[in-house]
Amino acid sequence: MLEVRALAIPDVLEIVPRKFGDERGFFSETFNRERLRASNVDKDWMQDNQSYSAEAFTLRGLHYQEPPFAQDKLVRVLRGKILDVAVDIRRGSPTFGKWVALELSAESFNQILVPVGFAHGFLTLVPHTEVFYKVSAPYSGQHDRSIRFDDPDFAIDWPLGGRTPILSAKDEAAPHLRDIESPFVFEA
Repeated sequence: MLEVRALAIPDVLEIVPRKFGDERGFFSETFNRERLRASNVDKDWMQDNQSYSAEAFTLRGLHYQEPPFAQDKLVRVLRGKILDVAVDIRRGSPTFGKWVALELSAESFNQILVPVGFAHGFLTLVPHTEVFYKVSAPYSGQHDRSIRFDDPDFAIDWPLGGRTPILSAKDEAAPHLRDIESPFVFEA
């Protein structure tokens, strides 16, 4: 019922649920704990979040929460299209500071699993985009952190086409990776 594939950083997964359609529309089981467990995705999801971005080129991220509120995220798009990015910030990881991106859209119906130890962000590619995601820990303002989306050490290829992204004040003021001490350690 689910297609699960590892991306260029194998801990980050693309998950595509099946759709069953007819002349009325479609039905899909977008989340099933047991089917995910059967695919070696065993997370204790605690909270659902939804965001809406009115404008294309709205950039949210790169975000993470420090332990004990570190979050796995299962992200999908309800309306519109995004470029979703996960950056490995686990000290000692062979992919530390590397990033992987996946285009998510309502049309493609895919999801991305961003595990604990990764900074996460996305860029809306069309107006009126709604993003829905599950997280494995509740939000904690005291543990909420950001890293610059344009950190030159990452050199993320955001498809901005020369445009300036729409950012929150928090994201505009985010530090570079070299200016933080990541609380995450890679465990092989």
